[in-house]
Amino acid sequence: MIKVVNRVMAAARKYTVVDYGFFKFLMIAFGILLGVYFSQPLLQIIWLVWIIFIVSALWMIFKILKYTN
Repeated sequence: MIKVVNRVMAAARKYTVVDYGFFKFLMIAFGILLGVYFSQPLLQIIWLVWIIFIVSALWMIFKILKYTN
């Protein structure tokens, strides 16, 4: 498993900004597709989605502020 992670990290170091942009679009499109297909079941756990979103956003804000000072 460690070898797989190392190979993925080595490949990720070679990505360009455009590559990361396409990856981000891929993740957004995947999220939209999941939301469309599973909208009714997800409504029952929407609170969990909100918690994950808020925690992730706060984490990223903390990291941005930490690295810009």
